Amino acid sequence: MKEGFIPFTHQKETHQTYYKVFGDLRNSTSTPIVVLHGGPGLSHDYQLPHADLASEACGSHPVIFYDQIGNARSTRLPHKPPPFWTIDLFLDELENLLRYFGIQNAFHLVGHSWGGMMGSEFVVRRHPPGLKRFVCANAPATIELWSRSFGELLKGFPSEIRDVISGNREDNPRAYFDALLKVYAVHGCRVQPFPEEFLMSVLYNNGLDADRTVADAGVMKGWSIVDRLHLVKVPTLVINGRDDIAQDWVIEPYVTRVPNARWIQFENSSHLPCFEEREGYMDAVAKFLTE
Repeated sequence: MKEGFIPFTHQKETHQTYYKVFGDLRNSTSTPIVVLHGGPGLSHDYQLPHADLASEACGSHPVIFYDQIGNARSTRLPHKPPPFWTIDLFLDELENLLRYFGIQNAFHLVGHSWGGMMGSEFVVRRHPPGLKRFVCANAPATIELWSRSFGELLKGFPSEIRDVISGNREDNPRAYFDALLKVYAVHGCRVQPFPEEFLMSVLYNNGLDADRTVADAGVMKGWSIVDRLHLVKVPTLVINGRDDIAQDWVIEPYVTRVPNARWIQFENSSHLPCFEEREGYMDAVAKFLTE
């Protein structure tokens, strides 16, 4: 494993993108994989199971993780106003990372949740010629579908949890965090106790001392990619879990509108089958990427 920082210049300011690489980028004959974490506002930590894809059993792919700007170990910018935080900012950062590693002509993308939304935007806005395959995991096709699904699933919880989650997080951050973990235990990650990597990412976004700059910037406000999904021309694997916040009808536009998209649902998972059904998930993703 190798880690470090990548200079990223935006609007005449240079920031630092933290990265972590598993596998040998220089000597591998397998196409490298870039993993896009969720949020916005999380970190790469909860996606670390994808390092399994660097193993010989999964195709020996070099796997690159990074913390998106404003998050975790990358440059924090708490003074930047909401208009600074745009989808194109994150796409520029991704392109900068691809150039830094010299893999822009041949790479795969695995995007989870917001990372899947961001990955689909990358495909339709930037048309990257080097992208070989795209895994869109547990991601909604519109933010309205995600919000409706979360609200629907929240009805299955006791009123004290519903009331806290539906209220203002700032009124009682501790109660909000505790209630959120109860929801996540059913629809976020059913592995108990929660994996350390998962908790680390949640703390970055929702802990008592969390930097909420990116999470509260409204990057996804009104977002939808439904009417542009026909522009996704690369082979695409769509994933969700049976108890996922990204319910079947939330991911359905990817399945029906992306040309020749494939869909796999993990029956014993919620939002993180990479943890909940790790072996089966990695086997499915590895097979898709090496076909």
